[in-house]
Amino acid sequence: MHDETLHQQRLLREIEHATRLVNREVINPLIQELTSDDLLPLMAVVAKARGKYLAAMFRMTAESRDHVLTAEQVKELRDLRETYEEILAGARALETAIARGYLDVKWKAMGGDD
Repeated sequence: MHDETLHQQRLLREIEHATRLVNREVINPLIQELTSDDLLPLMAVVAKARGKYLAAMFRMTAESRDHVLTAEQVKELRDLRETYEEILAGARALETAIARGYLDVKWKAMGGDD
C-alpha cells in the first residue's frame, strides 16, 4: 500500500510539472513580459466594475419604494454583477498564471521607475 501511495504521489507531481510546462509554453508567447505597471490598468478595470455595481445597488436602494427593487433594476444589477465577476475572474486567472510561472514578470515598485 505504501508503494502505491508513493507511486500516486510521484505521478501527481509529474502531472503538475507537465501542466506547468504546457501552460507556460502556450500562454507565455501570447503575452509580452509584464511589469507591475502593466497590472495597474487591469486593477483599475476591476475596481471600476466593482464600483459601478456597488454604486448602482446603493442608488437603486435609495430610489426604491418600500425597499423593493423592480424587475428592471434587478436585471441592471445582475448585468453589472456579471460584468464585475467576469472581469474579476480574468484578473484572478492572470494572478494564477503569474503565481505558477506561466508568464514572465519584471518586478519593480508599483508606479515607480526602474
